[in-house]
Amino acid sequence: MFFDVPQNLILSIAGAFVLGYVLAMVSSMLGARYRAKRRDPRDDQIRSLEAELRIAKTDKEKLEQNLEQKQAELESVEEGVERRDYVISEQQAKLDRTTTDLRESVVKTRELRAELAERATENVKSEVKLREVETELSVARASSDLIATGVLDYSMAPGNEEESEDDEDKDASTTAG
Repeated sequence: MFFDVPQNLILSIAGAFVLGYVLAMVSSMLGARYRAKRRDPRDDQIRSLEAELRIAKTDKEKLEQNLEQKQAELESVEEGVERRDYVISEQQAKLDRTTTDLRESVVKTRELRAELAERATENVKSEVKLREVETELSVARASSDLIATGVLDYSMAPGNEEESEDDEDKDASTTAG
């Protein structure tokens, strides 16, 4: 079918297509120049706003990533603070218990010191009494030894003559009775 059409017709159709193409290109160039001269200023504003929007979106994405990193850091810091708070509260509790124990120990130590001082005082008093008793006992032994040996005779002492007579009368009455 294509081979039955005369060659002139084919060339004229092809030429028409090429001519149409060339005219369309020239028309679009002239129209672009004309449109560039008559361009609406709002189009420029729209383009600049779109560019700012793209920049803002990229900044937003960067800030969101930065925010996520900061939130992760914040969580780790909060965990660290909680652990430190727990450790501090445990140490404070130990310190409170130790302080209470220390106060009780100080009170007990004071009581024991007071009791020890009382006992030491009693011990000193007992030692003094013991020495007095030992002294009296040694004096009594010495007196009884002297009386037994006859070196010391109270019946012969001056001022005891009446007592010695009374003693003789008592001795006689006890032997008689």
